[in-house]
Amino acid sequence: MEKTEYLIVGGGMTGLAFAQHIGSQDYLLCEALDDVGGYCQTVKKDGFVWDYSGHFFHFRVPEIEHDLIRHMPEGEVRVVDRVSKVHHAGELIDFPFQRNIHQLPHEHFVECLVDLVERDEIEPTNFREMLYAKFGRGISEHFLVPYNEKLYATDLSRLDVDAMGRFFPHADANDIIRGFRGRNSQTYNSTFTYPRGGAIEYVRALQKNVPDDRIALNEPVIEIDLDRRIARTPNREIRYEQLVSSMPFPKLLDIAGVDYDPSIYSYNKVLVFNFGFDAKGPRDVHWIYYADRSLSFYRVGFYDNIFDTDRMSIYVELGYPADAIIGEAEIAAARARVLEDLRRVGVVMTQNLVAEHNIVLDPAYVHITSTSIVDVAAKRAMLAKHGVHSLGRYGSWTYCSIEDNIIEARELADRFNLESMPLPRLAVGA
Repeated sequence: MEKTEYLIVGGGMTGLAFAQHIGSQDYLLCEALDDVGGYCQTVKKDGFVWDYSGHFFHFRVPEIEHDLIRHMPEGEVRVVDRVSKVHHAGELIDFPFQRNIHQLPHEHFVECLVDLVERDEIEPTNFREMLYAKFGRGISEHFLVPYNEKLYATDLSRLDVDAMGRFFPHADANDIIRGFRGRNSQTYNSTFTYPRGGAIEYVRALQKNVPDDRIALNEPVIEIDLDRRIARTPNREIRYEQLVSSMPFPKLLDIAGVDYDPSIYSYNKVLVFNFGFDAKGPRDVHWIYYADRSLSFYRVGFYDNIFDTDRMSIYVELGYPADAIIGEAEIAAARARVLEDLRRVGVVMTQNLVAEHNIVLDPAYVHITSTSIVDVAAKRAMLAKHGVHSLGRYGSWTYCSIEDNIIEARELADRFNLESMPLPRLAVGA
């Protein structure tokens, strides 16, 4: 039986960040797929560069960004001032919607403003109630409720009040009203960075300090014996001291034989279409949000406006419930509708489609509920007592950024590194 001090399960950004940062060379990273990166994969086809979805990087810790960039060719990373819009009543207004209601048609603006002022400021118990309590009926029903229902593919009353944490662009009534005097669209990702070669370049930067012989590709961990600290793959059994996992938390519970209520761990799937056209489309915008329920997609992003290229290159995202069947027939039907809807909203006009790709993200966005928060915390604490540490967006069953994943992985590695340091000798005698 093989042995390792640290067994890392999952070669996404979280697993690679831990591997890169841990001081010990006695580790093994097992990745189920034929390459590392998780969802941060890049597809290059007929001159177009697409990711599996819109992975744009927003760093709050300069040291992390600098550490990644120094492993890339000079000039690889573009710094972009985000321009994002909301499609409403056939027009585009600045995102976030709630801070820019003064750009709406007069009737809708008055409705949203009056409802904002006259809203019932109750203490919300779920995400839907939070939207109505903070923003009123008009803002909620014109954009926030339908958009988030399309995104999460669920009833918003199931989600926790703080389901999106710092990523939700909160604003109180005074913020919104002050915004009438000028642009007031600053959010956590007002500026983002993006490599010319796609998100995979950040993956490769993390991978630089991880020796190839420490990575086992096409080798999923399929069973964990918590008491004996043994993991099994299709190829071997591995005894570990500490196991660091970024796989979806319910899957980890399954393979570790932990009983749980599956209904607690709900989520959505996202079908992503990447399309390349022979000519430009909308300019001066990086992504557009669509709350209109008659449209199939909730967001469209424009790679060509990030790269300053002369052919429209877009990603289109559609949300589905976790139990939705998304096979070849369903994808073909969705593709036809998406192309029709893109023409309806004026994204596609006379351009010809010349390249395409699609991917289903399963899971995509987890449903953070008051029950899931409590259950995840209890089970992560229990697993940690057995040397199993679950990290990352899916491992922590939360909503976070890729930078957050790197920070979490490094903090755990720092803790282990500190624990492994020998204690200083005390001086004896005079």
